[in-house]
Amino acid sequence: MLANIIVAIIWVGVIAYAVFGGADFGSGFWDLVAGGDRAGAAQRKRIDRSIGPVWEANHVWLIFVLVYLWTAFPASFAALVTACYVPLIAVAVGIVFRGGAFVFRKSATSIAQARFFGVLFATSSVVTPFFFGTIAGAVASGRVPLGGPPPNAWTVWLGPTSLLGGVLAVGSCAWLAAVFLSADAARDDEPELAAAFGQRAQLSGVVIGAISLIGIVVIEIDAITLADGLERLGAPLVILSALGGLGAMWSLRQGQHERARIPATIAVVAIVLGWGVGQYPWILVDEIEIADAVAPDATLWALIVAFIGAALLVVPSLIWMLKITHQGDLGTQEIRSDSSLARLQDLDR
Repeated sequence: MLANIIVAIIWVGVIAYAVFGGADFGSGFWDLVAGGDRAGAAQRKRIDRSIGPVWEANHVWLIFVLVYLWTAFPASFAALVTACYVPLIAVAVGIVFRGGAFVFRKSATSIAQARFFGVLFATSSVVTPFFFGTIAGAVASGRVPLGGPPPNAWTVWLGPTSLLGGVLAVGSCAWLAAVFLSADAARDDEPELAAAFGQRAQLSGVVIGAISLIGIVVIEIDAITLADGLERLGAPLVILSALGGLGAMWSLRQGQHERARIPATIAVVAIVLGWGVGQYPWILVDEIEIADAVAPDATLWALIVAFIGAALLVVPSLIWMLKITHQGDLGTQEIRSDSSLARLQDLDR
């Protein structure tokens, strides 16, 4: 019972990171394809104004998940980081480079510097969720062994399910970000940007839907245990995710950009939760179950108490921050996405 409670707590962090961190990473994807300095300036300004106040806070969820995973399931965590150290290093490098580039782009002293940091920020925003997806795929397909000789450092995370997970992670982040950005633009009375990001959300949604259909075949062949779980306990959540995605697409098509946030969020929450339910009761698929890998009860109780304390302290602050950001109350500090770049462009003229 305690083990399941801890897993549920960990999955709360996974879902929160998938939604908030996912939209954050996805914004970088649209930054990458926004166009040249002048053509993409308005889109990049919208992106930075949307993610500027909250982008660093999103990694709280990642730290939370890692700490609870290695404390509650130490042997499984050790097996995971040993087998997947290559993509984990890539994730860490991507997060660091992304954060540094996001900050330094604002203080660039030349067009060349601004472009360099912009490309680094955007590229890292794509690379990082891709490697997260490959790690999830490695676990889901049963390629992470518990004990025995260490697996090949590359093949463990380069299987079909891992590559599918990486592509879906990038695509889902981009889709969710486009929905959120269109809503932010509509809220701030930027109809052209709202329409532009809304179109991107619809296009990327169709692409992700097509890839997901192909992914069904991949999972059936390469991740049999997960496929079986998704067809049984996880099926309602998969259906809910599809309905949420369609609902968001319909809202965008009707020009209801802000309303699309809710079904889009439901779509992401449902599919991440469906993955967890489909994989249950395994902590490492086909290797060890949750009940057999968990730490002693005293450790689990300590984690539960810590979670309650953290929730009372941190969650209200995060909710308040998101609320004032959504209401635009941070506008007095104006996160100027390309303030330095715009100034440099003026000088360049």
